[in-house]
Amino acid sequence: MAETLKKGDKAPLFTLKNKDGKDVSLSDFKNKYIVLYFYPKDNTKGCTQEAIDFSELTDSFKQNDAVIIGISPDTEKSHSNFINKHNLKVELLSDHEHEVMEKYGVWQLKKMYGKEYMGVVRSTFLLSPDLEIIEIWDKVKVKEHAKKVFETLCSLKQ
Repeated sequence: MAETLKKGDKAPLFTLKNKDGKDVSLSDFKNKYIVLYFYPKDNTKGCTQEAIDFSELTDSFKQNDAVIIGISPDTEKSHSNFINKHNLKVELLSDHEHEVMEKYGVWQLKKMYGKEYMGVVRSTFLLSPDLEIIEIWDKVKVKEHAKKVFETLCSLKQ
């Protein structure tokens, strides 16, 4: 696993596929604020709510020079179905091999019902226009999270 990232670090660069199978690179969004959120699985209760909450705030984020990117281990086809089913406005990227999740330290050993397995720890990184990590939320609770991220962005821009 990668060394733990902290505020002030440069965000690790990456290129992943979007719902259409097109390459999307973090550097494509340089000169914008970036909300980079990692989530476990498309079409599960918490992940669906998080994506809907971020989608509802997409226009507000755009007005503040910010883009929202969600990353999970799901396939491009799964992302396409997820976006269409819930009318999502966020960019979703596929990290099948967990390489980016490992770079960001969110692919970790988890426990459920006494079993251990590797999985995504729901986390969000707010990046500055020069790709510096401004804020990190780990072990995110979905309720009100998108709103908190937006409020943090607005407080930075004052």
